[in-house]
Amino acid sequence: MSRRPRARAGGVLAAACLCWPVVALPAAPVEMARAMAAHGLSDSTVSFVVLDPETGHAVAGQNVATPRSPASTIKLLTTFAGLDMLGPAFTWHTRALIRGAIRDGVLDGDLILQGGGDPYMTLERWWAFARQLRGLGLKSIRGDVVVDNTGFALPAEDPGAFDGRPNRAYNVLPDAMMVNFQTVEFSLVPNPDTRTVEVLADPAPANLSIDNRIRFVSGRCSGAASRVDFEVTSARWNRVQFTGALSGRCAARSFTRVLLTPAEYAYGTFTQLWRELGGDVAGRLRVEAAPADARLLLNFDSLTLGEIVRLTNKYSSNLMARHILLAIGEERFGAPATPQKGVAAIGDWGRARGLALEDLSVDNGSGLSRTTRVSVLALANVLNAAYHSRYAPEFMASLPLAGIDGTLRTRMKDIPAGAVRLKTGHIDGVSGVAGYVTTAAGKTYVVVCLINDVRADTGAGEPVHAALVNWVLGNL
Repeated sequence: MSRRPRARAGGVLAAACLCWPVVALPAAPVEMARAMAAHGLSDSTVSFVVLDPETGHAVAGQNVATPRSPASTIKLLTTFAGLDMLGPAFTWHTRALIRGAIRDGVLDGDLILQGGGDPYMTLERWWAFARQLRGLGLKSIRGDVVVDNTGFALPAEDPGAFDGRPNRAYNVLPDAMMVNFQTVEFSLVPNPDTRTVEVLADPAPANLSIDNRIRFVSGRCSGAASRVDFEVTSARWNRVQFTGALSGRCAARSFTRVLLTPAEYAYGTFTQLWRELGGDVAGRLRVEAAPADARLLLNFDSLTLGEIVRLTNKYSSNLMARHILLAIGEERFGAPATPQKGVAAIGDWGRARGLALEDLSVDNGSGLSRTTRVSVLALANVLNAAYHSRYAPEFMASLPLAGIDGTLRTRMKDIPAGAVRLKTGHIDGVSGVAGYVTTAAGKTYVVVCLINDVRADTGAGEPVHAALVNWVLGNL
């Protein structure tokens, strides 16, 4: 990553003067109030604001300055700050370095895989990385494969702390050498010809052990004949066990889990792909910083930040948002990347931009947090700044389109195509939307609605958000 002049890290996000009054706003529209009453939501649990970006004034709102848990709508702050500070062409770099000489395709030494924090190193891109190495003439690695993930300096964190599901993809933790979101997709396929149940892993890391104890049974696909249990049987998440039974009449089923450690996953998948490409590895995995005398063999660029932001917001990727926050901090304050540097950098940026970011707690930048807080007023100010920014097209195109794609693909299908671009947010007790609504007359409004209530994420929030959006479309 390119470097800019460093500045002293700030502490927390400071308050800024509000650019428009927040008193005497029209109350919740009748349609919205009815939806709230129908689902048992009190006024005190709902905050919303509708802002006219041409004037900077709010045209309607309720509890606009109350700090709320925003869930994934906070990704809008993280991604816009990233675009504004780093630019849409910013890239991360994954490097291959070597110690020793390459003769006739044989490396008599170690291959070092150095992570630069690429948030979207999918299996396909990891294969392309390995293929480019093969294209340089490298075939056999006689030394070890060293994984250097020292680009991030992260505090110890329990991936199961949020909801007790540490192996779910949305809980995967950042790592400078993150590959394929650290996930393995398992497919369970009953085979009547062999009377077995196959367990297929994609990818199949060379260091992942799968103990398949699923029994093939006859009869209907129901009850005990359709139950399979999955268990991670090692602290390093490198052994899994399947038990239970599947009938030959059961359809194939699949699910995805986070396994191995990031370094072990990178090593295991690289070794798998390297062998598929005709190469071989003689050594073992070592996890350590690249030595000073290592020589660069390959520099592999990530997708651009503009592309990463679109994927982050359309599909609400927690990991990608966290990597963006880390990149923001590293670019401003230098390596290694830390969450504290990212938060401080956004604080400096917010003050320089004059944004009203009072009472804002960013935490990890993804919204998968019990402590993140923001008011609808502060988030609307960010969206207003984005609307007027030089990167407004890139940012606005990253938001899900109602009834068309992303996390809004199945919602608000009766909305005119392209009229509503909203980032959604859901965690236990939280439902939120934030983005832009464009009326039939071509007028665009900033809309933010955050609901913090035990009913919010179990069906009560969506009708309220829809009522607000429909009111904007029909009355403004």
